[in-house]
Amino acid sequence: MARTQKPRPASNGGELRIIGGDWRSRKLRFPEAGGVRPTPARTRETLFNWLTHHLAGSRCLDLFAGSGALGLEALSRGAGTTIFVDHTPTLAQALRSNLRLLKSENGEVACQTVDTYLAQTPAKPVDILFMDPPFRQGWLEKLFPMIADNGWVKPGGWIYAEHESGTPTPSAPANWTLHRQKTAGQVTYCLFRVEASEATN
Repeated sequence: MARTQKPRPASNGGELRIIGGDWRSRKLRFPEAGGVRPTPARTRETLFNWLTHHLAGSRCLDLFAGSGALGLEALSRGAGTTIFVDHTPTLAQALRSNLRLLKSENGEVACQTVDTYLAQTPAKPVDILFMDPPFRQGWLEKLFPMIADNGWVKPGGWIYAEHESGTPTPSAPANWTLHRQKTAGQVTYCLFRVEASEATN
């Protein structure tokens, strides 16, 4: 007699745990949409150890925000504001819901493609920019010049980027200095510092 296979339960999406700061150990849900792969906890811990003296009161921008792992971690650890940019409506709505759940008024969500968002001139440059794009689509090569040319990060600010390991880190604009770099499994992650250009000296 053939067995009838039980239907699989519907997926409720993913879960994110904040690892430090005021919201330490808080767990948040996010939908399975857009191929989201939150930055792993160990990588986040390393990154925020690098940034520990630069977070308090900082203005942050989280591109390809997805679950919001990086921007929410920054807010939890004392960032002043974070703008989350993601083009997927269900993810943008989940980010807004999680900010309400955390009773945070310091987060803003922009439901736009990252290149459209970066094409504008910022009202105010940010202190820290996080960028965790989909792999193997050439995003960093495309966006590095846009970030630099439109002045998205102020001199002395920081840019964090992830890319697939096994490929070289794309060339950065002339006034960016590679401060830290590390590889964990299939991911290489980098922290750049934006130096003052000659025009601003």
